Amino acid sequence: MLLLPKLHNLPKSLPIEGAVRIELIEGIPIFRASSTVQERIDTLLEKQQTSLLNSQEEQELDLYEEIDDYLSFINRTIRNLYLDQNQSDL
Repeated sequence: MLLLPKLHNLPKSLPIEGAVRIELIEGIPIFRASSTVQERIDTLLEKQQTSLLNSQEEQELDLYEEIDDYLSFINRTIRNLYLDQNQSDL
């Protein structure tokens, strides 16, 4: 049985709408951060390289990392289910 990772908080800067986009790759839906969210992550990463992030920014970046891990888990699960289904059909 698959256990979904649990997200405890979301970054306050995460937009309620338009945070995730869906792409079709080989007929499989893949969930990715929207360009708006990706720009914010890039901004935080650039700042992290040139100076120290404050505690709120560190927490925000950590929460975005959790969301990325969550989306990666969902994408792997969907892809594996699709591959299993296709192998069963053979």
